[in-house]
Amino acid sequence: MQLHRGDEPMPPDDLWIKGLGTPLWAQFGEITDDKEEIEAMVQTYRTYNLTHHDALVKPYEGVVDEIRRLKDTGKRLGVVTSKLRDGAMRGLRIPASTTRSTSSSDATTLTHSKPHPEPVLKAVEQLGVKPTETVFVGDSRHDMESGRAAGVKTAAVLWGPFDRAYLADLSPDYWLEKPRDLRELYEP
Repeated sequence: MQLHRGDEPMPPDDLWIKGLGTPLWAQFGEITDDKEEIEAMVQTYRTYNLTHHDALVKPYEGVVDEIRRLKDTGKRLGVVTSKLRDGAMRGLRIPASTTRSTSSSDATTLTHSKPHPEPVLKAVEQLGVKPTETVFVGDSRHDMESGRAAGVKTAAVLWGPFDRAYLADLSPDYWLEKPRDLRELYEP
């Protein structure tokens, strides 16, 4: 079933999928050049998202335990997201985990968004580590491109919206089929 905006058909699903991991204004900019319309769409999305977020968002099974385990190894963890800080923090609260990031790069603190290297480089700087010591874990093409451009290793998560075939040409350093595979990043 195709949804409609007035007399215009809504964009196809592949346009939305392509934009996953980028800021809303960039995604809606693929639909229209009208800045007022883009702002109205962003506000509509954010209002709906904040109203329904906690009821709709759940962590992938096993992720919270594996992140806790990773944190317990003493690794420094950060979050790089295209979301605004409030939305990102709300998402991190959902698992009620004890994982606290030591760095956060969100849409409000950046000039450029993924796939530009700036979000990853900012997190690396905040963590006080070298790019060569860092693995950027993500589930989208934008994540892999951003990490590669920043000079860090990349790990492609395959329990999210994208499969191996969709990300294969980006040659991530690690393929993570299930949350337990995060252990590959720190266990010998």
